[in-house]
Amino acid sequence: MGILAGTRRISRSDVRAWAVLAVAVAVAYGVNFLVPALSALSVAVLLGVAAASSGLLDPAVQAGVARSGRKLLRAGVVLLGLQLAVPRMLALGPGVLLAVVLTVAVGFLGSLAVGALLKLPRGLNILLATGTSICGASAIAAMEGTIRRRESDVATAIALITLYGTLAIAAVPLLGSWLGLSDVELGIWAGLGVHEVGQVVAAAAPAGAVAVEAAIVVKLTRVVLLAPMVTAMGLWERGSGADGSKPPVVPLFVIGFLVMAVVNSLGVVPVPVAAVAKVLCTALLAAAMFSLGCAVRVGALVRTGGRALLSGLLVGVLVVGVACVLTLWLA
Repeated sequence: MGILAGTRRISRSDVRAWAVLAVAVAVAYGVNFLVPALSALSVAVLLGVAAASSGLLDPAVQAGVARSGRKLLRAGVVLLGLQLAVPRMLALGPGVLLAVVLTVAVGFLGSLAVGALLKLPRGLNILLATGTSICGASAIAAMEGTIRRRESDVATAIALITLYGTLAIAAVPLLGSWLGLSDVELGIWAGLGVHEVGQVVAAAAPAGAVAVEAAIVVKLTRVVLLAPMVTAMGLWERGSGADGSKPPVVPLFVIGFLVMAVVNSLGVVPVPVAAVAKVLCTALLAAAMFSLGCAVRVGALVRTGGRALLSGLLVGVLVVGVACVLTLWLA
């Protein structure tokens, strides 16, 4: 009895919440299969917003979705590390590696500056800067546990990343052709400048397999910078906590992400295991994104909408533009 005393009993609403999450993930995968430009994570957020706004979920189930979503998010970010391999990144060469660092730095700091000028809520500004400069929804989800923010800020940032990343899918190949970029250069540009991994693949695909391969490696190199960025923001938040709160410097799941990246870089993970882990990672993150979408309050989203839309547009143009210049200069 003593062992079980601290164990939370699984309720009927928990089981219903898991069923809702499973259905949401299945639908998100289905939409992604039919429309590859829409990532499963982005679709899951939109499904969450729709479910919460329509009143389909009763409060007990919604609370269960929120509890489960937080745990699934952390597990998904840990598994994301298994998609990284340091040797492949080093093979890019110093010029491309420098371009990655500069794009992330300019994108993050530039986004913060634009958001401050437009007077975006602080939490939304940081999350939008993180998603734009690193890897979209996954980066936003990793950062949200480290900073002080409103519940609606997370889904708002993801919605903006989805919107402008989708526009970049069409813009990058068209502009790349007009600029006369080679297939590899187009792939590098897509990897540097487009937000989500799925969007990066879609943007590079018109230039062929060589472009897609370059885009994926560059994009995953950007993902490596997620850990130091979350750590830096954790230190900043602890130093600026006027209310006395002390967010974690480095969440445990981010440490797990780094450990998985090291393990994968050692080449000890069998290919079938890595493939299953990739699918499971996306499924876990999609479930977490649905949970975040359920926390959105449409009224608050509308009130912030104009400034947030403009900020997302300006920052998207900034990152894509800087990435293009660095591709031509350093790649």
